[in-house]
Amino acid sequence: MPQVQLPIFPEGSTPISAELAFTCRDGQVVYLNGHLPVFIHPKEDLAAFRFFTSQLLANGTVTQVQIVKAFGVPLTTVKRYVRTFHQGGAKAFFSPPAPRHGHRLTPELLLQTQDLLDQALGVAAVARELGVLASTIHKAIAHGRLKPAKKKTQANLPRK
Repeated sequence: MPQVQLPIFPEGSTPISAELAFTCRDGQVVYLNGHLPVFIHPKEDLAAFRFFTSQLLANGTVTQVQIVKAFGVPLTTVKRYVRTFHQGGAKAFFSPPAPRHGHRLTPELLLQTQDLLDQALGVAAVARELGVLASTIHKAIAHGRLKPAKKKTQANLPRK
């Protein structure tokens, strides 16, 4: 015959629900069912926190309000990560985000930008010429979609 476990948590733990609590020990967050640990992750591991609390919510073990009260996170954040869990599963929390591609610098505009940069024009001048922000061009250079402007040499400078 199964026994019902009393909801007795170790001293210093914070209750999440009548059955679950958590505590921080030696830089680790330990989730407890009574005195039994059910999940552990490093205190700085935000992905593991988001995954485990979303899993608790998806399983119906706790409510969104209980997570909000126990951890002090905004309700919209809790809802966002539950949606992430439902759409992508555990992998969604631990995979790097998909790389984003700029929508301002179209392939044609990239070619035009590179041509102007190859003429030794500065980023600010190219940005003014094409009507885009200089930061957009700097990001494209940083991500390797554009090559930086060639340095002006003495031969390229206008004579006075």
